Amino acid sequence: MAKAVFTTKAKPGYDDLPEERYHFPRTYLNAAKSALGDWIVYYEPRRSTADLSSSGGRQSYFATARLVDIRPDPARADRFYGYVEHYLEFDDAVPFREAGFYYEQSLRKADGTTNKGRFGRSVRPLPDTEYHVILAAGFQRQAHEAQPFVADNPARIGTGNPVVPERPVFEQLIHRPFRDRVFSTAVKQAYNNTCAITGLRIINGGGRPEVQAAHIRPVAANGPDSMRNGLALCGTAHWMFDRGLISVRDDYALLLKESAIPEPFFRIINDDRRLKLPAAPAQRPHPNFLRFHRKRVFGIHP
Repeated sequence: MAKAVFTTKAKPGYDDLPEERYHFPRTYLNAAKSALGDWIVYYEPRRSTADLSSSGGRQSYFATARLVDIRPDPARADRFYGYVEHYLEFDDAVPFREAGFYYEQSLRKADGTTNKGRFGRSVRPLPDTEYHVILAAGFQRQAHEAQPFVADNPARIGTGNPVVPERPVFEQLIHRPFRDRVFSTAVKQAYNNTCAITGLRIINGGGRPEVQAAHIRPVAANGPDSMRNGLALCGTAHWMFDRGLISVRDDYALLLKESAIPEPFFRIINDDRRLKLPAAPAQRPHPNFLRFHRKRVFGIHP
C-alpha cells in the first residue's frame, strides 16, 4: 500500500463525487491500485472544468479519504471507479506551493520551478512523510496543540528535509469526536453561524452561536462529513429536518410537511422559502445528498 494524490476539478469531466468515488482512466489504474487500502489526498487544480481554457480552481489539497475499493466502470471499458470512506475536508485548503516550498517534493525541479509533466498526472504517489505534513497543515486549526508544523511558515520545514509531524491528527481521522468537530466548524463558518432555513443568527451569552451543523445524508446512512453534505440549522429546524418534516429541492427551495409543522414555525422561515446559502458554490449542498434526503428521510422520490 502507498498513499496517493487524486486530482479532481471543481466541475469534473469524469463522474467524480469525491466524498464517495473517484472516476479515472486505465492510464492510472496501477497507480490507484498501489494506494488501495491506504489514504489519499484530493487536489483541486487550476482548471475548474475539462475545458483547457478554464481557470479558477484552488490549486490546493482540500480533503483526505481512505481508498477501499476499485471497480471497472460498467459503461466504459477504459474507465474505473475508486471508492472511498472516511472522507474529511481540511479546515483550510493547502496550496501545493508556499514561498518556494512544495508539499509534494517531486513537483519541484532542481532549478526551483514546477515539474509540469509530473504535475499533469492526475494520480500521483505520495510519500508518508509528505502526506502527514499536508494533513497537519490542513487540520492545523483543529489540532494545533498536537502538531509542531506551522502551515503559514513553510520555510520552517525547508525544501529538502521536511519535519514529519507527530501522528495525533492521522490517528483521529476515523473517530467521531474529531470528525464532528471538523465538520461542525466548517459548516458553521460557511453559513456565517446563520440558520439556512430561518435566517436566524443567535449568539448566546457566552458568545457562542446557537446554530448547529446538520448532515443532509445522515451519518447512520454513510453520509460523509463534507461541506456539501451539511447545513447550518437552528435547533428546531435541525430536529424537523432530521425527522423528515422539512427537505430541500435541487434548486434549494424548501419542501414542508405543513400539516405536521406547528403554525408559529412558519413565521420564522425564510420569506422566500428557500435556503440561505454560502457565497462559495463549492460549499453548497450537493444534489446527490439532497435527493437522498428527499427520498429516504422526507419520503418522496427525487
